[in-house]
Parts: sequence; C-alpha cells; structure tokens
Amino acid sequence: MSAASIWFLFVAIGLGTFLLRFLFIYLFGKIEMPEWLRRALRFVPSAALAALVFPALTHPAGHFDLSLQNFRLLAGIAGAVVAWRTRNVLLTILVGMVFLWGLEMAFGA
Repeated sequence: MSAASIWFLFVAIGLGTFLLRFLFIYLFGKIEMPEWLRRALRFVPSAALAALVFPALTHPAGHFDLSLQNFRLLAGIAGAVVAWRTRNVLLTILVGMVFLWGLEMAFGA
C-alpha cells in the first residue's frame, strides 16, 4: 500500500467518523426523539465502558479466568462495590488500583 493511499484512508475514516457523530448531534437537536429512545440512549456510555472493561477483567492473560488468582477481576469487583456504594468515579478508580497493586505486591504478579 502506498503512502498516498494510507493518507487517503486516514482522511476518509476521519471524515466518516466526524460525519457520523455530527449527524447524530445535528439530528438530535432537530428531530423530536421518542421518550423510550431518550431513556435508552442514556445507557450507551455505560454499556460501551462495560464492553471495554469486561474482557480486561475476565481475560487478563488471553484466556477466560474467573479464579482467585485473577487479581484484575478481584480489583474490578472491589471497584464495582465502591462505585455502587459511593457513586464516586475517582474513589472507584483509586480503590481498584490500590487493591490491584496490593494484591500484586502481596501475592506476586
């Protein structure tokens, strides 16, 4: 693949991404959305984050691992409990990271 075609691909993908996002923002202001769709769209960021985080917690070494030796899963559970109880994002991240580092220091990584 030539350098020009790679640059064309970058520009085309960037333009496509921009237009897709812009259309949703533009149409969201112009078209009246049904209430059920508005409620459903509130969960999109949470679902996207869960889709990114879940594989990192359950497949830390490239294979499915729900054992007690999976420190990332245990730290994720601790973070989830803190998030559920406090609704504080910064505290959730802090507790999850400290829990992970503590497990790795205590039991080895």
